[in-house]
Amino acid sequence: MVRTKIIATGHYAPEKVLTNYDIEKIVDTSDEWITERTGIKERRITPTHQSTSYLAYEASIRALRKAGLSGADLDLIVVATISGDMPFPSTACFLQGYLDARSAAAFDINATCSGFIYGLSIANCFIRSGQYRRILLVGAEILSRFTDWEDKTTCVLFGDGAGAAVLEPTTGESGIIAVDLYSDGSQWELINLPGGGSKNPSTQETAMNRLHFIKMRGNETFKFAVKTLEMLAVETLEKNNLAPSKLSALVPHQANLRIIQATAKRLGLPMDKVVVNIDRYGNTSAASIPIALDEAVENGRIKEGDYILLEAFGGGLTWASALIKW
Repeated sequence: MVRTKIIATGHYAPEKVLTNYDIEKIVDTSDEWITERTGIKERRITPTHQSTSYLAYEASIRALRKAGLSGADLDLIVVATISGDMPFPSTACFLQGYLDARSAAAFDINATCSGFIYGLSIANCFIRSGQYRRILLVGAEILSRFTDWEDKTTCVLFGDGAGAAVLEPTTGESGIIAVDLYSDGSQWELINLPGGGSKNPSTQETAMNRLHFIKMRGNETFKFAVKTLEMLAVETLEKNNLAPSKLSALVPHQANLRIIQATAKRLGLPMDKVVVNIDRYGNTSAASIPIALDEAVENGRIKEGDYILLEAFGGGLTWASALIKW
């Protein structure tokens, strides 16, 4: 049976660090308040002359170098993002041009913070069908451009970065075992960016009303996420007859440390089996999981033969999981 295997990963984060102490100078908040409620200590901010495709490119070349490949070897490029360079063309097309990947098709997907796992599902289907053999999947975001720096409840949360993975078919035991995707559009108001689309086209009025910034109902989102991700993790493992104790690593979306801890507790996993970097990056939406995944591979926390579980929750609402044998 053909499976889809991640053969290499890479990530990139801008050099500029914005700490909680820096944010204290912008809005009425404190390092203690932010850390206690989110687990975040700092986040990365992209220079104004760079766009999301630049971050995607930097993460991609790192992954491709590890795989011993170039853009010419790719059949498909998928970029998960909610902060692309432009409404169109896609950020994936910009990336395809930068990589000189002339044989590769390219498109973006928008599943917010669940985007990388949604992308895994798409790549898995293409590879197992035989349509494409070598796929580059990227999660990349510049959320700082869509953060309301006057809203102390949301401006502390978000950061910038990108992560990438190169996927190929395998007939061995390693690879993607299962991907589960879910959504509930009736809850879209919990997390959204209302301005700039056909519903609220960009005007002077939408700008004055601050509609081009991320809006979130924090308490409601937190409660929904905790309940949903706990159920999702248990369900995915049960469907695949894998006990939580067999997991070597849980790689969750880095949205809130308390949400991550709740899922780990529900599975009975010690925190040393959970990959956490939210303290250094904040919430980077679709980039969150691939950045954490690459760091875990680089530092030896994930090794060949390990079972790992990816899980995410985001606007849409969307939520998703992926069970992988590394």
